[in-house]
Amino acid sequence: MEQGKHSVQSRWHAGKTREKQRIVSNEGNKRNMDSRALDSQAIVLLAVQALLGIANALSGTFLPVYLWKASGSFALIGWFNLTQFVVSGLTFWLAGKWVKEHNKMNSLRLGVALSGVFYLVVLLLGKTAISYIVPLGLLIGIGNGCFWLAFNVVYFEITEPGNRDRFNGWAGLLGSGAGIIAPWISGWLITINQGERGYSIIFTVSSVIFAVAVVLSFWLKKRESSGTYEWFHGFRVLREHGNHWRLAVPAIIAQGVREGVFMFFIGLLVYIATKNEGKLGNFSLITSLVALVSFWLIGRMLKPNRRRVAMMIGSIAITAIVVVLFMPLNYRTLLIFGLGTALFMPLYIIPMTSAVFDLIGRDEDSAKQREEFVILREAGLTVGRVIGVTAYLIVLPFIDRSPYVVPSLMLAVGAFPILGWLLMRPLLRTKPVDKERASPSRG
Repeated sequence: MEQGKHSVQSRWHAGKTREKQRIVSNEGNKRNMDSRALDSQAIVLLAVQALLGIANALSGTFLPVYLWKASGSFALIGWFNLTQFVVSGLTFWLAGKWVKEHNKMNSLRLGVALSGVFYLVVLLLGKTAISYIVPLGLLIGIGNGCFWLAFNVVYFEITEPGNRDRFNGWAGLLGSGAGIIAPWISGWLITINQGERGYSIIFTVSSVIFAVAVVLSFWLKKRESSGTYEWFHGFRVLREHGNHWRLAVPAIIAQGVREGVFMFFIGLLVYIATKNEGKLGNFSLITSLVALVSFWLIGRMLKPNRRRVAMMIGSIAITAIVVVLFMPLNYRTLLIFGLGTALFMPLYIIPMTSAVFDLIGRDEDSAKQREEFVILREAGLTVGRVIGVTAYLIVLPFIDRSPYVVPSLMLAVGAFPILGWLLMRPLLRTKPVDKERASPSRG
């Protein structure tokens, strides 16, 4: 796909609004906005994301366990995650000017490279890493911020309303595929290599995979920058009465509240319940296999007009499954929880993600501010994640007083997707692109 300015602008200039399918010009090539096909650039972007997913699945799954074994502190893990979430959100905002006005592909590559450097640093520090928990959080936060800002902008530019659900389905499928084998291999390596050696191996392999992802990213074509970065665009949008983002941002915050805790705490609970990294690898293998099938089926079947019902079912189901955590907390109950979440999460996350990015592309003026809207989305996720981790830190002093403290926390933060669905309902009823502005673009 060509990346010139016309390739960006032409998507929101429909030439014939009454045609059965909307066709737009893309620097001489015609592009069908309703097509579900993915072009070569979308495939390369998915490949880069898949490599990132493999590297993170190898080491990221076990990083909380590694830190907990070295420190025995739940609070330390909470502060590490709080630091990386806050820094990642700030990096989105600060790097927005670079991505919008200069080179977004270098931001993507820097993010991948810093993620690899992070695991090398942890490898070199060994168990003394717990003494540098805030600097480590800063490092991975900057890496995540640079990568995901650029990734989300490029993802938006190379997908259309017609194929966005399919892209998200493939992204979820590849992520689940990485989660099937990579953590199982890591758990096996850690188990057969006693002490630090197993962790050293997986941290090293992850760093190598990140390096490969950087190389592969050069197959993504350089995308022309345009416009001037508006630092406080998000605040202006949220002050506008009737703006759809006033519903979308609180829904995104609700998504972040759940993610902030579940992203690291579930794997840690599995290890604490089993005292075995191999069991954690098996847990990830089984749940990721179910998630892979679920993402594949839902990604193929879901259409924009079905998003509202799909998201309702998904949000209620992933909340209801948390109830099993009130049973004795062992590997069996955690596996039931993991399987239920893996099965129904795609029904929630695919409509949520697709609808928000369709909102960014609803008209030409909105699309021109895509970087600012991606940053606004991330700001919502950051606020939500900070709320979730803060709740986790507040509850920690009471964790030994009752066996119901942990499941109550998980249910409280795990119910936020229902609030997100309630807020998103009006937006899920609208068409992905509801305005056809201006005249046909000139390719």
